Amino acid sequence: MATAAFLPATAGAGDLKDADAWKKGRAIPRPCKPVKWRKKGVVLRPEEVIKGKFIQNFNSPAVPLGNGKWRIWFSAIPEKPQTFNIGYAEGVPGQQMDVQLAQLSEGTPGPGGLSIGNLPAGWNPVQPVYIQLKNGRHRLYFWAHGKGVVRFLAAESENGQHYTVLTPHEPCLYHPNDRAVTFTGVTASGQKVTAKSDTFKRNNPKPAHEKDAPEHLICNDATTVYQLADGTFELYTVTLMGLEPGDPRWARNDNLAGFIRVIDRMVSKDGIHFTGRSRVLAPDGNDPEDLQFYNLNVTYTDKGRVGMLGHFRCKDQTMDIEWCYSRDGIHWERPCRNLPWIARGWPGADQDSLCLYPATGLVPFEGRWYLFYTGCNYTHNHKVTDGDATSMIHLAETASIWDV
Repeated sequence: MATAAFLPATAGAGDLKDADAWKKGRAIPRPCKPVKWRKKGVVLRPEEVIKGKFIQNFNSPAVPLGNGKWRIWFSAIPEKPQTFNIGYAEGVPGQQMDVQLAQLSEGTPGPGGLSIGNLPAGWNPVQPVYIQLKNGRHRLYFWAHGKGVVRFLAAESENGQHYTVLTPHEPCLYHPNDRAVTFTGVTASGQKVTAKSDTFKRNNPKPAHEKDAPEHLICNDATTVYQLADGTFELYTVTLMGLEPGDPRWARNDNLAGFIRVIDRMVSKDGIHFTGRSRVLAPDGNDPEDLQFYNLNVTYTDKGRVGMLGHFRCKDQTMDIEWCYSRDGIHWERPCRNLPWIARGWPGADQDSLCLYPATGLVPFEGRWYLFYTGCNYTHNHKVTDGDATSMIHLAETASIWDV
């Protein structure tokens, strides 16, 4: 079947020259052309990890280990609903890799190769964001899904193997569906939060010791965290802006019909308590009506921040990676809004034909740049598939991410 086009077929490198940023005389660097990326194929398949068809490294890092080996963090989505888990695969991409799934426990971390302790029973982790902190310790962020719980947690480790969740009942962020979210209406950041049903409240009571979620910490998922050169942290996450009935941006085929996704930024001294929420990216009048921003994943370079923006077309439910740029993490330029940075695969031939979801960031290593990404042959709402629906982890690389 034909995949929905991200762009008119005539789009090309000339669009960069005519982009608003250059018309206004802003001297921002130019990205490498999409044809400079070389796809290396699938590097991790779900059957190598779990009994199921879906695995992803969306918002998760890949770390080079040397001698051609990598550690690729991932989320595993087994066939049984709501039994997510996280882990990593180690080895040479394209060869058999060793897999470590997290051993979960309510008490102290277990003895396994990767374990997470102080995680309440029934809370399942997904979308791991790993950071080796400047103090030498290891930090692991993830969304935890459980009965009445959808929250963004931080865990820490001395050895990078055995992690302890820091404060499971006072998380870094809350999803609107979390039991601790009692706020209803529109938050100061513009997030629209609807009231929970009486059935939900009855079936998912909030423990007496658990505080109500502060409204500035309520967001959708798709979150990335980075430690900056000065030791502080910045976080990018998705906010759900409510739409009025009749708004042309209302997408009834989307799982969040009546909302539009935009990107917010927050900061923190310790990477646990986040404040200073601000809007940094939202579609504007030069964008298609059905465009939403699903994620912002950032790479820090000597030329500034390179962003991989989740370019989500609600009408067709397709996902692409759009290049964007910032000097400070607050003001972002989108000169390439008419050009996908990584091409989707061919329908019927490739497993990344309908949606691409990037890792936490790009990785420079031994003179080349690497991008591990999740490729899907189904639309975001799973209503259109290009064969048997599956998601896999792919690799693309380029000699330079700049137009040199």
